[in-house]
Amino acid sequence: MDKLHVKPIQWMRARFQIAWAIMSNAYIVGFLNGKIYQGDLKAVCVPGLNCYACPGALGSCPVGAVQAVLGSKGINFSWYPLGFLALWGALFGRLVCGWLCPFGLLQDLLHKIKLPKRWKRLRTLPGERYLRYLRYFFLGIFVIILPLTVLNAFGQGSPWFCSWVCPSGTLSGLLLIAGNPTLRGAVGFLFAWKNVILSGILVLSIFLWRPFCRYICPLGAVYGWFNPIALYRFKIDTAACTKCNICRKVCKLDIPVYKNPNSVDCVR
Repeated sequence: MDKLHVKPIQWMRARFQIAWAIMSNAYIVGFLNGKIYQGDLKAVCVPGLNCYACPGALGSCPVGAVQAVLGSKGINFSWYPLGFLALWGALFGRLVCGWLCPFGLLQDLLHKIKLPKRWKRLRTLPGERYLRYLRYFFLGIFVIILPLTVLNAFGQGSPWFCSWVCPSGTLSGLLLIAGNPTLRGAVGFLFAWKNVILSGILVLSIFLWRPFCRYICPLGAVYGWFNPIALYRFKIDTAACTKCNICRKVCKLDIPVYKNPNSVDCVR
């Protein structure tokens, strides 16, 4: 698995990511007038993280859809968002993260920025093994428990992950207020806090490949569970494998592929 074999795949993947990002955010009018598309397509989820509030978004984010259902008064379960996640996960696992997530594309592009020679990129962070469990914390607490249990006077929950954490949503908010001056006066502490998170992730993405996907994304946590059983999964030819560890060196997530070809961390 040398660079000659990897480059054609990466070339194809980058162009597929760009094409999908454009297709799923093709409401050009929204960028011009700072308004959100609210047509019939908005009721349909897209596979990757793609914020509802993005002025160009034609569909809904599955993470946001799950929170909306859990936080709705009297409706705490819906087959559609859960079935949607199960279907895409069962078919492709985290291939969705590697090929169909616009925020993943942004991190990929930032990681291509050339650094001065004295600056080094990071393979992992200290405590990497434990940090990767954080995405399950965000999934369990911010996506599921808080929307179900912290209710307002009308008995409705809030989309906690979208409101307090999601950097993709923050970026969408920036695009929205860029075209809508009225909204600029409404931003406050919460939006400032989310911009701190977004800035930190964007800067870290230059030095470390896909930090949001590694440590935070609840959608990646769900899809990762399907990697070992998905229709699309890897199989190692044990008779040919020499355990040379080149696969781990090529993998930007530092996964020993010959040992664990369908790791929950792998974005395909």
